[in-house]
Amino acid sequence: METSPALRRSHPSQVDAGTIAEELGVDPDQGLTKHRAQELMEVHGPNELRAKPPVPLWRKILKQFQDPLIYLLFVAMLISLVAWLFEGATGAPIDVIVIGAIVILNALIGLAQESKAEGAVAALSRMTAATSTVLRDGSLASVPSSELVPGDILVLAEGDAVGADARLVTATGLRVQESSLTGESEATTKEPATLHAEASIGDRHNMVHKGTAVVQGVGRAVVTATGMDTEMGAIADMLDSTEEDEAPLTKEINKVSKLLGLLVIGIAVVVMGALFLLNGVTSVADAVEILLLGVSLAVAAVPEGLPAILSLVLALGVQSLAKRNAVMKNLHSVETLGSASVIASDKTGTLTRNEMTLRRVVTASGEIGLSGTGYEPSGEVATDADDATLEEARLVLGGGSIANNAQLTNADEGWTIQGDPTEAAFLVAQHKLEGIVERAQGFQRHAEVPFTSDRKMMSVAGYSPYVDRHVLFTKGAPDVLLDHCTRQRVGEDTVELDDARRARILTDVERLSAEGYRTLGVAYKHLPERFDELGEEAEDELVFGGVVGIIDPPRDEARGAIREAHRAGIRTVMITGDHPRTAASIAADLGITGQDARALTGQELDRLTDAEFQEATREVDVYARVAPEHKLRIVDALQADGNVVAMTGDGVNDAPALKTADIGIAMGITGTEVTKESARMILADDNYATIVAAVRQGRGIFDNIRKFLRFLLSSNMGEVVTVFFGVVLAGVIGLSDPDGGLAVPLLATQILWINLITDSGPALAMGVDPDDGDLMARKPRRLDDAIIDRHMWGRVLFIGLVMGAVTLLTIDMFLPGGLIEGSDSLEVARTAGFTTLVFAQLFNAFNARSDDRSAFRGMFANKWLWGAVGLAAVLQVAVVHVPFMQTAFGTVDLDLAHWGVSVAMASLVLWTEELAKLLRRLSAR
Repeated sequence: METSPALRRSHPSQVDAGTIAEELGVDPDQGLTKHRAQELMEVHGPNELRAKPPVPLWRKILKQFQDPLIYLLFVAMLISLVAWLFEGATGAPIDVIVIGAIVILNALIGLAQESKAEGAVAALSRMTAATSTVLRDGSLASVPSSELVPGDILVLAEGDAVGADARLVTATGLRVQESSLTGESEATTKEPATLHAEASIGDRHNMVHKGTAVVQGVGRAVVTATGMDTEMGAIADMLDSTEEDEAPLTKEINKVSKLLGLLVIGIAVVVMGALFLLNGVTSVADAVEILLLGVSLAVAAVPEGLPAILSLVLALGVQSLAKRNAVMKNLHSVETLGSASVIASDKTGTLTRNEMTLRRVVTASGEIGLSGTGYEPSGEVATDADDATLEEARLVLGGGSIANNAQLTNADEGWTIQGDPTEAAFLVAQHKLEGIVERAQGFQRHAEVPFTSDRKMMSVAGYSPYVDRHVLFTKGAPDVLLDHCTRQRVGEDTVELDDARRARILTDVERLSAEGYRTLGVAYKHLPERFDELGEEAEDELVFGGVVGIIDPPRDEARGAIREAHRAGIRTVMITGDHPRTAASIAADLGITGQDARALTGQELDRLTDAEFQEATREVDVYARVAPEHKLRIVDALQADGNVVAMTGDGVNDAPALKTADIGIAMGITGTEVTKESARMILADDNYATIVAAVRQGRGIFDNIRKFLRFLLSSNMGEVVTVFFGVVLAGVIGLSDPDGGLAVPLLATQILWINLITDSGPALAMGVDPDDGDLMARKPRRLDDAIIDRHMWGRVLFIGLVMGAVTLLTIDMFLPGGLIEGSDSLEVARTAGFTTLVFAQLFNAFNARSDDRSAFRGMFANKWLWGAVGLAAVLQVAVVHVPFMQTAFGTVDLDLAHWGVSVAMASLVLWTEELAKLLRRLSAR
């Protein structure tokens, strides 16, 4: 990495910011040019920490074989190979070749599934990548943090994640949370003054570091280090060693797999023991065949591929959610999303359009209305007003445009904003009344007291050529701002702000709020001199200018989404910093509450005991004028009642509540980087309706997981039942070898074949199955409810028994003796039974699509399932009739009669379950 002489000589904290900027070749007021930034990117590389080296392909392949059951197969193959050599090595070791080929094919399928899931996770990482605001070519630009280079001028504001190590050039009320580096929980105050001695990270007050977060204030800094050269890069090895806990769904499925594995291994041992006792072992070949059968049964019956299929199904579901503007940061968050019972949502931009339009200005002398909508600065004064009112309105709109950090630009795609939409509304409105833009643009800004959610106001001080004086402009919540005011502007003069005038202002605020307007007050005062630094104490003895009414219309789709959520048993709670009357009006308009419901304010919440607070959260659906700690407390109270809470947020102070919520949802458009890092889901369009749609899809994904679990477990149970009872009841069904050899219902290679063609394809196809009925007509699932409950286990066992019964009856039908007299050979009967079991599992795929709905409803909705079933059927025909596959899998040709009987018997799995579903539907009425 290239470094300047100053940076090589001393730490950047000990070098003047101007010197650093000069030696890095950047003007702090203009930033780098795009061309220079690209050149520096080629020199320094991406601003990324060293990632874990990618797992090489050979390791991924090897991982597919790292399973105790696969080890058993390898041991069985080795014994079979030794036995083949011992018996003279005549012909080819068919069993060894076939089992080896199936193991390799299964590994390739698992590798493909894993690669697909990894690709989805990588795509999510790209979608949720952090961004930073920088100066490029003299203008603000938002760039991926990975593209920051030394010399970039970072523009920092509350809620930003610091993208690189940087030396402060300016700072106003800047406080940074550095606990990720220092372990200190308190935020550190930052200022640009040069240090005169070397200091530890926590004491470098003129530096900001990659991986930390701005919790208050604004500032600008020149980037001095990126990537592994940052302080965060120095601890990258410790970051690499951090491991994530398994998700509850993964834990449950792994637990089920292990329990089933132990059960099936026990059954396999019993089967092998029974075969040894009932048939007697007269040769090494018989012993090896029994061993292969037991091991193959254990391998095929345990769904060892479940975790891979689960990851892939979740990955496909998350990709689908992302296409609908709901970006999940973790695959397993989908499990929680579908269980949401409360959505605690902000108002602005989520339930409303986030097209802030300043429509009303109320001052001491009167009121004006402004026309126009959105961010295009076109419109005019829409009401008659006298000169005094117009002059007061100019002061209010001009002051609001000066005490402002937003930007309004005219780009190719039209007028766009950078920054807070509420602040941008002032920038638009100033164009609608003559004489304001010139005053605001001539203002020379010197200092700022930043906005915080606790103070609910912000101030800017500087020199105004229009009045040839230093002026402080302040804007904020009217009720808060009034406490800092002692006089009111009336025409060209100021008068004392007595109780009557205060009451009138508050009445105007109440009136605008009741009409659904968001209100902000603007005040000012003249300063005796220039201030380059400003504290909160300067915001006293202000002159109140007036109140503006800003409208943000409710989203049309939000009303329908709220109705849909209510129908699904999901409660919508609105939490906002707005005036309580505004909040209550919009909540009633959207259908969250009735017309007479009121909002509970943060001050009222503070007066409640813990028990009263808990009771309030059960009854109140609208909260206004709340602070961040109130949001956190509301989430805790809702969770304490057993709710699964989805919480939206956009500001840095929302981060604790988002982390605590079961599903923290960050706003993709207006959300800060800190909020996005704290959330589990990012809402790309900031739209409440997208949350409800995501919950619906989350329920669908979870249902599909249950579908393929039901299919895999019941199908595998059918294999276990077939082999176990085929051995135990061999005499009853006439299963014997006339030549005195070993007689088993299925060969080891046949069991593995069934596992190969029926497990992966249909299971994955069910993972993308269309919605099963009306997903939003049922109440949310509790997180502690088992995914495989007692009812599902009952269905699994029932279907497994039916599969085993129809397979063994088919074998019995074609064998001499037994319950049903037949006349075919053991090879023909076994091939027919083998085919019956394969088709029984394929019929079961349609059964498994719903627990109670008929398989014939929407039977052709899933084209992928039909494709998977069709491919499996073709492969089964091939394994029965292609000569080399006959040799490999011990099959013989079947005539049409045999095929007809086998498929008909297999279909009984479908008809039996259809009858059971009908009875369940009738009993539920």
